[in-house]
Amino acid sequence: MSAPARPSTVAVRTVDLRDSVQPLTDVRDFRSVQIFVLWDGRAIGSAWIDNHYQPISAARLREAISSWLFGKLLKTMLARELASNDPGGSSGDGARLPVDIPVSIVVATRDRPDGLRQCLRCLVAQASPRPVEIVVVDNHPASGLTPPVIAEFPGVVLVQEERRGLAYARNKGFLASRGAIVVATDDDVTMPPTWLEDLVAPFADPEVMVVTGNVLPRELDTTAQQLFESYGGLGRGFESFRVVDGKWFRRFRAAVPTWKLGGTANAAFRATIFDHPNIGLLDEALGAGMPTGCSEDTYLFYKVLKASYTIVYEPAAYVWHKHRRDMAALRRQIYDYSKGHVAYHLTTLLRDRDLRALVRLGYELPWAHLWRIWTRIRRKGPYPVSLILTEIAGNLNGPWALFQARRLVRRQGLSRGRA
Repeated sequence: MSAPARPSTVAVRTVDLRDSVQPLTDVRDFRSVQIFVLWDGRAIGSAWIDNHYQPISAARLREAISSWLFGKLLKTMLARELASNDPGGSSGDGARLPVDIPVSIVVATRDRPDGLRQCLRCLVAQASPRPVEIVVVDNHPASGLTPPVIAEFPGVVLVQEERRGLAYARNKGFLASRGAIVVATDDDVTMPPTWLEDLVAPFADPEVMVVTGNVLPRELDTTAQQLFESYGGLGRGFESFRVVDGKWFRRFRAAVPTWKLGGTANAAFRATIFDHPNIGLLDEALGAGMPTGCSEDTYLFYKVLKASYTIVYEPAAYVWHKHRRDMAALRRQIYDYSKGHVAYHLTTLLRDRDLRALVRLGYELPWAHLWRIWTRIRRKGPYPVSLILTEIAGNLNGPWALFQARRLVRRQGLSRGRA
């Protein structure tokens, strides 16, 4: 009788190259290991090792990192060396936001006390010299699950938003916050102590209105978590993109790919945008908890760029996200994302009269789905056809979901701006 097959699990580990590389002896229960490579605490790339349930020696680890990231390592070390020889620099990170500018961190939560507790432990441990306010928005006050967690963290502000929806909750937190910079994150993420300062640093440029950061998987134990990364995950890579501003926004003939700029699991905003007549708060008909499922953040990015302001992606500011562990939850998530994607484009079409949305909806999306199905049939990708069909079903339901969400917002009312 043959031995039962081991599960195809993937370990997630970090290696900081400023420290000596040590062997990984705790990966015997995993088929593969994804190594997130840090330099002095900041993520610079990742490497994969198929260890086949065996420990990984320090020599093999160094070899794999060099193979995957040789160019990146040279670039990073050169930048650090140049910065160390520049007396006017700031630790190699360029201009920094003055420390007297206050920051508010808004965490929207709904009945996830354990995740919220982990998140808050990381937030109160941030190595930041500036005034920092933490605002938690309870999006289900009737459950009573959130206040006991907040009581463990003196100084954390608790506000309540009974109207269900992530955009409603985030907007409530934005309006309650007092910082000149407002940071959004989720109750299912954790972050290193350097995260906040790395995230707000680009605001030293007065044209920057939004900064997004990288989102890395905290674990890849299950098939669902691995498939979510194959789907695209929440991270946007380890390279800072070029200037994303009004010129970038206007150069596209097809829809502006704001969904590639990051998301509000890890994002910061200059608080003045919420009062801007052409930007304002999050669209409360979009996002989790509403029929549309997502895209409240991508539409906010759209409005910022349309107003000719700048968005920066700062990969050094990373968080760890706990992906959904089971396939049923993953299918719901992908279905919601697919509804929200279409709802977003319909919003830019109907509200902003942006005809580029028609190219995305009528051409790019159908052809992308067909190409991915063909690729999977030829066994050239891990992403199953069943999930592609889930995406298509979500796309088709997007118009109806948007109609339902707009009707629900009319009934519940919009959040009012700052007084």
